[in-house]
Amino acid sequence: MRSYTHLTLEQRYQIQALMNMEHSPREIARVVGVHPSTISREVRRNQGQRGYRPKQAHRFTLHHAVPKRDGVLRLPRGIA
Repeated sequence: MRSYTHLTLEQRYQIQALMNMEHSPREIARVVGVHPSTISREVRRNQGQRGYRPKQAHRFTLHHAVPKRDGVLRLPRGIA
């Protein structure tokens, strides 16, 4: 079974660049190495009036990282 990982900031910028070149979500998913539904959800969650915002999306993910019971904030793998 695969483990769950968040998109990295680099992957988010890659998504933005490919969207700007008008690639389909399926093509973007293949290039980034994730499932097409991941791309669709990512874009739907993080698209505003000015389009997809990778830096803002990444900040939102970091802001919602949950601290463990011992009080140490552990970020998901792939997030810096």
